[in-house]
Amino acid sequence: MPWLALCTAVVTEIIWGLSLKWAPTTSRPLVAALIPIVLSFLNMGLLSYAMRFLPAGLSYALWTGLGSIGVAVGGNIVTDAFGVVAMVAMTPLITVQLMG
Repeated sequence: MPWLALCTAVVTEIIWGLSLKWAPTTSRPLVAALIPIVLSFLNMGLLSYAMRFLPAGLSYALWTGLGSIGVAVGGNIVTDAFGVVAMVAMTPLITVQLMG
């Protein structure tokens, strides 16, 4: 169950990061403000639950590393914010940092 919580925390971290890019583009400011806030609380709750059973360093490293890769790849897919060259160059670097 802690691994499922950690995986869900990573997914909510990715959606949270992408929602920050989406928030200013919507015509409903209350919804745009509430979605990142709710995702942030959910994200922290899931991460703290996972850290009760898994080593803190491992949990945090996986959460930040996979979240960073997910936001970078997702941001490039959704908005083409980084460009293909930067994405090809940066994703392996983030992956190497994640491995240690």
